[in-house]
Amino acid sequence: MERVKYEMGDIVKMKKTHPCGSDLWEITRTGMDFGIKCQGCGRWVMIPRIKFEKAVKNIVSKKSES
Repeated sequence: MERVKYEMGDIVKMKKTHPCGSDLWEITRTGMDFGIKCQGCGRWVMIPRIKFEKAVKNIVSKKSES
C-alpha cells in the first residue's frame, strides 16, 4: 500500500462535514500533527496525522498543479 503525500496548500475532502456545512479543508501544516483550515468558515484546527489520514476522503486539488 502506497502512502499518499500530503503537502501544504492542498485542498482535501473529509468524510464528515464541518458544522458550517463545508467538507473541504486546506492543509496549512504537516508533520506528526496536521493543521487544516475550513474552506467554508475559515476555522483552523490541529489534528494528529493518524486521525487526519483516516478522515480524508480524497485530494480535491494539489498546490503544485503546473
